Amino acid sequence: MRTEPNAASASVSGSAPGPHPRDSGPSAAPSPPPAAGPAPAAAGRRLPGSLVAAVTGLAPLAAGYVLQLLGLLLAGTALVVSGAALGIAAESWLTSRRPALARSLGGAQLHLPVRQLLRDALLLGGLARLDVLRPAHYAAWLLIAVLGCWTTHFVCQAVAARVRRSRRLPVVTRNIDVSALRIGPTPPLLFGRNGTLRLLLCSALVTVGAAATAMTGNARWGALTALLCWAVLLTGVVHLACRLLPGRRPAGEEEVLAWLDGWLAAYRPTVGMYFSGGTSSAYQANMWLPMLARLGGRPLIVLRERFMVRRIDATDVPIVCIPKVAHLMRLEQSGLPVLLHPANSGKTSHVLRIPTIKHAFINHGESDKLSSCNPYAKAYDQVWVAGPAARERYRLAGIGVRDEDVVEVGRPQLESIRPYAGPPAGKYTTVLYAPTWEGWTDEPGNTSLLPAGERIVAALLADERVRLLYKPHPMTGSVDPAMKEADERIRAQIAAANASRRIAHASDAQAAAELEEHEAELAALANEGSRNRWDEAERMLRQHAGAWPSAATVLDAVEAWEECYWRACDPAEHLVLADGRPGIHSCFNQADLLVSDVSSVVSDYLSSEKPYAVVNTTGLTEEEFRAGFPTVRAATVLTPEADGVPALLESVREPARDVLRPARAELKAYLLGPDEPPSAVRFARAVDALRAEARAHQARGCGLPTADVTAAPTEPAGPSARRGTAGRLLADGPLDGLGDAADDEAL
Repeated sequence: MRTEPNAASASVSGSAPGPHPRDSGPSAAPSPPPAAGPAPAAAGRRLPGSLVAAVTGLAPLAAGYVLQLLGLLLAGTALVVSGAALGIAAESWLTSRRPALARSLGGAQLHLPVRQLLRDALLLGGLARLDVLRPAHYAAWLLIAVLGCWTTHFVCQAVAARVRRSRRLPVVTRNIDVSALRIGPTPPLLFGRNGTLRLLLCSALVTVGAAATAMTGNARWGALTALLCWAVLLTGVVHLACRLLPGRRPAGEEEVLAWLDGWLAAYRPTVGMYFSGGTSSAYQANMWLPMLARLGGRPLIVLRERFMVRRIDATDVPIVCIPKVAHLMRLEQSGLPVLLHPANSGKTSHVLRIPTIKHAFINHGESDKLSSCNPYAKAYDQVWVAGPAARERYRLAGIGVRDEDVVEVGRPQLESIRPYAGPPAGKYTTVLYAPTWEGWTDEPGNTSLLPAGERIVAALLADERVRLLYKPHPMTGSVDPAMKEADERIRAQIAAANASRRIAHASDAQAAAELEEHEAELAALANEGSRNRWDEAERMLRQHAGAWPSAATVLDAVEAWEECYWRACDPAEHLVLADGRPGIHSCFNQADLLVSDVSSVVSDYLSSEKPYAVVNTTGLTEEEFRAGFPTVRAATVLTPEADGVPALLESVREPARDVLRPARAELKAYLLGPDEPPSAVRFARAVDALRAEARAHQARGCGLPTADVTAAPTEPAGPSARRGTAGRLLADGPLDGLGDAADDEAL
């Protein structure tokens, strides 16, 4: 399965609402990809974009200094004032719009304080040159106040850093009551976290006073504004310093760890999920959240990276992030019997050394690629797979995973995928093209995007009865920039194809209006404005206090949005679905046909038993390709030339030509296991069995703890426990990335 990263998408994972149907992405042209040719000679003479950006960004800054210097030399009031004002405006623009350029200046030791000190020195020198620093006592107060502002600014920086350190606790939590840790509200942004804004505002205020002095010839105005600025800064420093008093600072490290031990002892977790990963890998854990919640008992999520706490989807399961290995070892005394691992990472070895816990690798999707048979798997007590295919894959790989340690549990996340209901009922055949990403290796056949993607899309768009849904993998281009360029060319194809079609964007005015309402609801659930003002500690406090909606509320909102989204889309419009919403499972339910690569997307889609095609870019013959990759056995194999697309489309529209339907049913059972008992039940039983084994191991002694955690069997909870996630949500909180998490290959 696959899910878009968070981040900056316009799903409810960001501050912007999700895409409107007509904005969801361009769609494509039936023309073949343009031939590459030499760039025009003129293009070679263009200045690099980075140089142009640097010049446009630094020119106003330099101009301000030049004007101030000329004002100092020529005794020009307008030059002195306008130069200082231009410098402040340029700094504001540079820090907000060109932060990378501002950091580059810092790398050259031209940090903002240095630049502003120079600007203030030129400003005071200009006032002296204009002979307006009169009366003398006001001039003295002006100089004292300016120096006081600078001194207090640096003191404020130091105190703020101390306050931030005191609020950086050794653990980060969600859905846990941390009121005992004496966490207060986040320090004011101006004093506690944004020194750049504080310096710019103070400089602007001092500049306004200096301008009044220059124009009136009286130093009173400059002195008064500088003194006012100084007083505000002193107030901020006192406010921050009070937060460091013994009775007002948050709990220290030892106190927090003692609190964690007490909470674990009181909660007595019955099963946990352990996850560590990078910024774009949260989907690997998110896809398992609904199943973890459905297990009943007392589940727990253990994370290692602080940022990951905000990237985990909406869930009511308690979350504990423990960054340090030494602190992680406290889990040994917690009585936690089982940890489930959806991914391998370097930090997984840290927790595997705890002997009281049984570990099961549950993966985040299965495919025929070598990455689904990682030798690291033999480090776990058990490896849980979907069906017989994965068991056979491990046996053939010979990497040390014993057959008795492989447990078939199916894919419980796939319950929301609707089964095949016959050929397309309407005018259009909806085709989902979902290529995987390039992967970490350069093996041929990793992805069809670059070697075949444009030809496949062109062939699909050449059929007037096709409606294309293009959903690229969220990590496309993260290793090879050429893949991102191919993705952009495909988007251009789709845009051109849409331009040639008559698309009634208001085809369902009522649905469009409802969609706006759902987007407003999701935006309200996101509540980005408030949450972005909270620091990590206050977020811990508020997440238990009901500041976030429940997981069920978020899932309902996302599912309602997705249902309305498809109704609001014109059935003739090709769509690029690069954001988290709608999720991959929702796309499966809209599609009549999937075109993809060898990836876990194929295995998941096969649960519907709908027709699918796999692109062969490996260089193998079709016979070798089918023999080497079991997921292809019931697929139509497409060549990079895409010459089989017309026949493929006819087989989808004419059931009599769909000769692979029996093979799909057989392959589904081979890849995903039997329909009965349901996958959710098999998964819950596997948890129960491994927990019983862990308890027996603990009871055998060796001085290991035998905490009483006799939970009831973890049969899936009732219908209130949701089937799967539904579209990536709210990258800034527990609503982040909610939805059909999209699988890449198991890394």
